[in-house]
Amino acid sequence: MGREFLDIFTDWATDYDDFVTGEDEEYKEVFSGYDSILQELVKRSGEFVLELGVGTGNLTRKLLAAGKRVYPIEPSGEMRQLADAKLLGTVDIIDGDMQTFPLPPYKINTILSSYVFHHLNANEKAEVLHQYYGLLEDGGSVVFADTMFIDRDSYEQKLAEAAHNQFYDLEEDLKREYYPLIPDLYRSFKDAGFSVSFMQMNPYVWIVEGKKAN
Repeated sequence: MGREFLDIFTDWATDYDDFVTGEDEEYKEVFSGYDSILQELVKRSGEFVLELGVGTGNLTRKLLAAGKRVYPIEPSGEMRQLADAKLLGTVDIIDGDMQTFPLPPYKINTILSSYVFHHLNANEKAEVLHQYYGLLEDGGSVVFADTMFIDRDSYEQKLAEAAHNQFYDLEEDLKREYYPLIPDLYRSFKDAGFSVSFMQMNPYVWIVEGKKAN
């Protein structure tokens, strides 16, 4: 992920699981159906998974329970500690981000992330998708769940809603980070060689899946 946001995760780490369970009113819609979103990612994953930005390990735990072999990457030391405690040391969580990480000792057929890809700007997103395409086996896929918008009007509408509701943290978040427009993300996946599809999961979050041809 973009390491310029790492301090945010240091501050957020201990409260992250409260956010994803909907205890924070500002982010309730962002994390609506969180468990179903993670389950959908697990459903779409293959046997050998590279997970980028594992956070506190919620998706990692579901992947391991489903019998997947997971190679988890996380740049935040605080998040790694929390994930390690949650996962009871069943897997080593590796220091890295969405752009720079050690490679697993086996070929991967799925690259997953949840609520992470928006930390990269548009150029970085395009660059890493080419990188991921080269890492995947034929027939493999990139599957990301994240906040994204159909068009600029949809983005502006959510900004206006946040301001109207006095959700100032959410408003600042939407302005600060690199939430993509779906047409732009579609082009980036296609340019990297993937076939691509989108599925909306809640008012903010979509799952994008890019498949590498056999």
